[in-house]
Amino acid sequence: MIEMPARRDRSFAAKVNSFNAGYDRVKHLNYEVIGNLDADLSFGKDYLEFLMGKFGEDPALGVTGTIFKEEGGYSSGTDSFEGHTHVAGGCQLFRRKCFEQIGGYVPIKAGGIDWIAVTTARMRGWKTRSYREKWFFHHRSLGTAERSPLASAFSYGEKDYCLGGHPLWECFRVLYKMTKKPYVIGGAVLGCGYLWALLRRAPRTVSEELMRFHRGEQMVKLKAILKSLLLFRRVDSFRVMQS
Repeated sequence: MIEMPARRDRSFAAKVNSFNAGYDRVKHLNYEVIGNLDADLSFGKDYLEFLMGKFGEDPALGVTGTIFKEEGGYSSGTDSFEGHTHVAGGCQLFRRKCFEQIGGYVPIKAGGIDWIAVTTARMRGWKTRSYREKWFFHHRSLGTAERSPLASAFSYGEKDYCLGGHPLWECFRVLYKMTKKPYVIGGAVLGCGYLWALLRRAPRTVSEELMRFHRGEQMVKLKAILKSLLLFRRVDSFRVMQS
């Protein structure tokens, strides 16, 4: 067990620094998979065995995980358009070669460290996969530590801008959020966060290369969604990249 110095501020950079302190203690060991596991989640007894098996099935798999659920009925498998190529940060397992190639987690105070790691892995040619066969339960709604759900939505809008999200995709995201609780106000606050970051020219926290890659994926998703809607086909948000 490693005890880190007490910090006055709560930030995602602090999380990375803590992770790296632990990683320094074990990186000399002979291992093939390394993972991050948050303390506020739970899962079935064969959960990790299931994920480890995926690495054995596919040598090109760099990052793996599963969908997650929260109180109130939320499921990332049905209520998010991140899709099967994104791996939620609560539990991420990396192939060692992939983790080293992407440079591990990047200590960014504003957040997005898990998203940056997974997206960078795809940009470098690795497969990243989440599965619906298993899931973990998150015991606190995402982004609500020390702030309200609406403050969290505003923060997510700011983060969408700072991570290089495409404006057209953000418009779609805002409209979609307006169909979910707390409905219109939640989507509006998300959009306000994005616009506020745009107006004050908030610094991007990703490289130009990663931003172009990210926006390219978003446009592929958006085209697939619009195509399905025009053909009156059901949109599977989890598999939208394969629509």
